[in-house]
Amino acid sequence: MTAITLTVNGRRIAAEVQPRTHLGDFLREQLRLTGTHLGCEHGVCGACTVLLGSVPVRSCITYAVACDGLEVRTIEGFEDDPDMKELREAFSREHGLQCGFCTPGMLMTTTDLMKKYRLETDDDIRDGLSGNLCRCTGYEHIIKAIRAVVDGKGEVER
Repeated sequence: MTAITLTVNGRRIAAEVQPRTHLGDFLREQLRLTGTHLGCEHGVCGACTVLLGSVPVRSCITYAVACDGLEVRTIEGFEDDPDMKELREAFSREHGLQCGFCTPGMLMTTTDLMKKYRLETDDDIRDGLSGNLCRCTGYEHIIKAIRAVVDGKGEVER
């Protein structure tokens, strides 16, 4: 076992983990933060996306020991975030979710995209979400939801 200390959703956490434990497993099994979904466990589907510092990472292929001393933000860490609230409402209103399995990863990726890039076209959104897979919606409603939020923000300096 290896001792790690990290900040998760603003809370300092000290824990013991096996060196082979992935961050996603640590978040779900030890911290009971089950909003981070594990899909493919190969870093392909994006359902397990969390922010490590300010960078989106796949928690299913990131070792928890590699996060020692770092800040992790999961979907649960966005409860008071106004952009996330708006995105959640838009996903619901525009039918951008069905089974909901991919939704946390989609939302995590989208908040990062909105902060870093101008999403001027639907193709910009599609490109930004290209690492997140959805098996239910066909993406059109997800794009529509994100477009509604981005267009509602007006001209934002990015």
